[in-house]
Amino acid sequence: MSTKISAKNINLFYDQKQALFDINLDFKKNSVTALIGPSGCGKSSFLRCVNRMNDTISGCKIDGEILLDGQDIYRKDLDLVLLRASVGMVFQKPNPFPKSIYENVAYGPRIHGLFRNKNELDKIVEESLTKAGLWKEVKDRLNDQASALSGGQQQRLCIARTIAIEPEVILMDEPCSALDPIATAKIEELIDELKENFTIIIVTHSMQQAARVSNMTAFFNMGKIVEYDTTDKIFTNPSNQQTQDYITGRFG
Repeated sequence: MSTKISAKNINLFYDQKQALFDINLDFKKNSVTALIGPSGCGKSSFLRCVNRMNDTISGCKIDGEILLDGQDIYRKDLDLVLLRASVGMVFQKPNPFPKSIYENVAYGPRIHGLFRNKNELDKIVEESLTKAGLWKEVKDRLNDQASALSGGQQQRLCIARTIAIEPEVILMDEPCSALDPIATAKIEELIDELKENFTIIIVTHSMQQAARVSNMTAFFNMGKIVEYDTTDKIFTNPSNQQTQDYITGRFG
């Protein structure tokens, strides 16, 4: 499998405090990579480097490079709007826009001009909701407010909204932490289906979830990568004692 994203020697600072130390990671195309580790270890900070969300934080400085299909996303002439169209993000808490279900999904395609007429837009909305496993549940109520959906449905709507603009990469920052077990199972099933078309990086505090959904796992601790390997190896036969201690619950 070819490499989709390559992070090289990433150091991240928030003012004087260093949050990431010399991170080197390659992410394979059409695979799911889980980032695990104790709270405050740098997982989400790293995730936000991949679509330059850290740019919005004052005093934030980053060294190193992140290549998307071989192109450095920190180069001077990069169009941030285009970057965030190709690297979508799903957050911890579902955050649908205060609009109808239909308009939530149609929003991105409207901004990026991805359709020529109403029929094409309808098709994008239906396909995105279908891919997000939500179409059957909402097809008769597309004009209802998104806020009327349950938490799990709202999160799947946010995933539909993300994939409507056809990104290549989807970043997920603890997408199930606010959801109940049934909604979580649906999102996990969805992640498994989505990797056929997208490269997915997921931050999760649940090791069971990482074991279930990912192909590769990176274990972060104190801003450094302790170990990065296939998920199977990390969870059954890790090379590093620290990893072993973390996944068996001795710390974290």
